Amino acid sequence: MATRVSSDLSLTLVASFLARLAEKAEARGLSDEDFRGDDLADKIVDLLADGRKTVNGHPVAVDYRQSLRAMIAAGRYDWANSDITEKHFSVKPGPAEIVIELVHFDHVMSSDGALSELDRKGLRPATLPELLAFGAKYKERQREFPIVALGSVWRSWSDDRLVPYLSSCAGGRDLGLGWLAGRWVERYRFAAVRK
Repeated sequence: MATRVSSDLSLTLVASFLARLAEKAEARGLSDEDFRGDDLADKIVDLLADGRKTVNGHPVAVDYRQSLRAMIAAGRYDWANSDITEKHFSVKPGPAEIVIELVHFDHVMSSDGALSELDRKGLRPATLPELLAFGAKYKERQREFPIVALGSVWRSWSDDRLVPYLSSCAGGRDLGLGWLAGRWVERYRFAAVRK
């Protein structure tokens, strides 16, 4: 008998969910045609999976009146790569108020693959000033996982293309550079901003 009650309760929950889904779809101008087709379940599952890969947004204010040196100092890093300078990374003003999303992929990613996925999600990669504003406000996040900003690239004297990232080593907070042509292991998060 308990199985029957549980089954009825599940059907009630599903019916309630479908009713709410229909109301929200109608409010956004969707029609019955949008719900037809074999790939609807795949689309819903993809959206849910993509949502799990995105850590909630982090509002930050980027002060472009500051020098890059001051932006780095505001983060109070235990170590910063000495090549992260205004000579190597020009600071171009952008939006002062943004929300940084930390996008996580469950597998090793190339930079090109990550950029394609961010674009597909309607995101652009964060820049160095945006990453620094994030690091200054959310100091502990980089202790959980490294965070890379693919939106600022420096070509070094050896012709390597390098991008900034936040990480933690021996309990300290670091601001480093990683190879754009390299692979990013599963631990990395990609700082991104909605387009």
